[in-house]
Amino acid sequence: MEHEHFDQLFIRSIALDDRPFNRDEYLKEIPAIKQLEKQELVFDKRVSFLIGENGTGKSTLLEAIAVASHFNPEGGTKNFYFSTSNSHSELHEHLLLSKSAHERDGFFLRAESFYNVASYIDDLDKAGGFGPPIIDSYGGVSLHLQSHGESFLALVKNRFGGNGLYLLDEPEAALSPSRLMSLLIMINDIANANSQFIIATHSPILMSYPDADIFELDDIGIRKVEYKDTDHYKITKDFIERPDYMYRLLFESDKENDDR
Repeated sequence: MEHEHFDQLFIRSIALDDRPFNRDEYLKEIPAIKQLEKQELVFDKRVSFLIGENGTGKSTLLEAIAVASHFNPEGGTKNFYFSTSNSHSELHEHLLLSKSAHERDGFFLRAESFYNVASYIDDLDKAGGFGPPIIDSYGGVSLHLQSHGESFLALVKNRFGGNGLYLLDEPEAALSPSRLMSLLIMINDIANANSQFIIATHSPILMSYPDADIFELDDIGIRKVEYKDTDHYKITKDFIERPDYMYRLLFESDKENDDR
């Protein structure tokens, strides 16, 4: 799946400066973060995925990209200013972004704080204003009055307008497999409307998107991988094709641990 105008990607690369961290020195001990001190991470595709086991830094890195791009740390647009917990790291202060164009639209979506985003939109509309209700830009129905998955898709369908930078942190958390496929269609349509996506995910369905770059974060650093070489693909494929065999491996291993 080919996209045009790769020269217009909004974030071309990221790197880390050499200044010491003031609060979160532990971040430079994360191999993927440490690697960025020596080697920039280059984005060449409209859709890029950050994958890896829990604790490898993918969500932390995506959050830093978002905050360095002036999005609200808990999610939303660049015009969202709410804060329920000042828990984001200082990584964004050390992140060097190389841009080749400036986006007209954008959104930072993170599953863990999406409830707070929905509440903020409702609160803004309750306060009133001179223009139309903000929720109109999100489908016209409070995101709280929809299921988690429905509200996610309503957000993407109605609010992601194209010519934008969209940063998604584990969007699969709220979506069934069929809804993930619906999200793939939306991502493709929006990416073709001169947009860029950077997505942190565990979902082998999402990361199957054609012509995307997949960056795996592990205990060595960051490397580009092919879809079928990811553990996500291999493990899921083995489990679906040979569930009885996988159960034997899992349960026998568990029994051996109990016997020790």
